[in-house]
Amino acid sequence: MTLASLLPIALQSSIFLLVLSLGLQADIRSALHLFMRPADLLRAIVAMNVLVPAFALAVILVFQLPHAVEVALVAIALSPVPPFLPLKAMKAGGQHAYTIGLLVAAALLSIVLIPLVLRLIDPLFPARLAMPSAAIAKVVALSVLLPLDIGILVRAVAPAIAGKAARPVIVTAAVVLVVALVPVLITAWPAILSLIGNGTVLALAALVAVGLAAGHALAGPASGESTVLALASGARHPGVAIALAHANFPDDTLVLPAMLLYLVVGALVAMPYVQWAKRSSVVPG
Repeated sequence: MTLASLLPIALQSSIFLLVLSLGLQADIRSALHLFMRPADLLRAIVAMNVLVPAFALAVILVFQLPHAVEVALVAIALSPVPPFLPLKAMKAGGQHAYTIGLLVAAALLSIVLIPLVLRLIDPLFPARLAMPSAAIAKVVALSVLLPLDIGILVRAVAPAIAGKAARPVIVTAAVVLVVALVPVLITAWPAILSLIGNGTVLALAALVAVGLAAGHALAGPASGESTVLALASGARHPGVAIALAHANFPDDTLVLPAMLLYLVVGALVAMPYVQWAKRSSVVPG
């Protein structure tokens, strides 16, 4: 078993623990928040599932990019909200109920939306991406729905235990991710460097920036929601993106480095927005 093959396992384990910690701090009302606000849900779908994939496809059609980067762009654009979104959103002043609701809604809808969008773009995208709904449902269920449900259940039955367990669980998730990711980044660094150039970094950065702008513009009027939707549109679920890419191109050794490069570029591009959002959420006393 290679270091690269360990990354998906460690990533899924870390994501499971991270979402479990979120569930320990949430309730069923938060999980269903956006389904009770269909107008806000529709705006979120347009930002995440229409505008961002459309921009990714436009970049692919206009510019000559490495095949692995094209696959990464489409897989990233189609993936649902990243499980670590609530952490970023809360730090930037986002609303807790809206954040949890968006995480759940995007995860559930991705089971239908990803195959649908893939079918729509199939005539235009030469890579011919495809992924069965069952495979998407499995990734989403294991990485989002199951740990969130477990956390919500524990909070409902034993709130004191849930409150005490949330922080240790999230710390464990972070340690697992770092321990697995650092060696893989070091090993994959030459391949990542080989992708830099020919507009690759610019394309990845532009995808994140467009997602941030679309989410911020289309969010509801409530304070903090624009920050949450911006971060949700600008960053995506790495587990689903990697699974989608691997299901179609398991022998392309540059796809995983392209995904890792996206994570680095995405973090750097989102950083100024997060800092601005944090300052904007501070209300003078």
